[in-house]
Amino acid sequence: MVALGKVKVWMFSPSLESQENQIQLPSFEYEVTDLTGNATTIGVGKNKVVFLSYWATWCPPCIAEMPSIQKLYENYGQQIDLVLITKENPETVSDFLTKENLDLPVYNPAMKTPQGLNDERLPTSYLIDGNGKILIKETGASDWNSEKVRQLLDQLLQKQIAQIR
Repeated sequence: MVALGKVKVWMFSPSLESQENQIQLPSFEYEVTDLTGNATTIGVGKNKVVFLSYWATWCPPCIAEMPSIQKLYENYGQQIDLVLITKENPETVSDFLTKENLDLPVYNPAMKTPQGLNDERLPTSYLIDGNGKILIKETGASDWNSEKVRQLLDQLLQKQIAQIR
């Protein structure tokens, strides 16, 4: 199953939602705990691009797309909030990350999943602009390090910089 997912990742890149399907989220703080139990919040719709993915270590499509998310994090992790959410035991997740040689920001939710982000299928990933608009919602394995996603991120980051000035 993981191999099949890797083929899909190789072939498919997430697509921008059509204008009428782009959901506008209200600005909010996503309450989470990191894998060591420290509570924190992730601002959504607070002038910073957010990549948010719901996943699990037992999910073959999730495992298949992890290398592309790792590459995205290595290239954009300082400029965007890249957040992976799982409901699994932190020790299980830490062991998985070590085994797979991944260095990603993974959290457990500390609040009910916000409206607009409550798809139960795994993986479900979102690219949310700095104003809280869901530009991409993708269910299943995808190549998150594709040229299409990188171009969109570059455009969003340029807008973000322009707004700061």
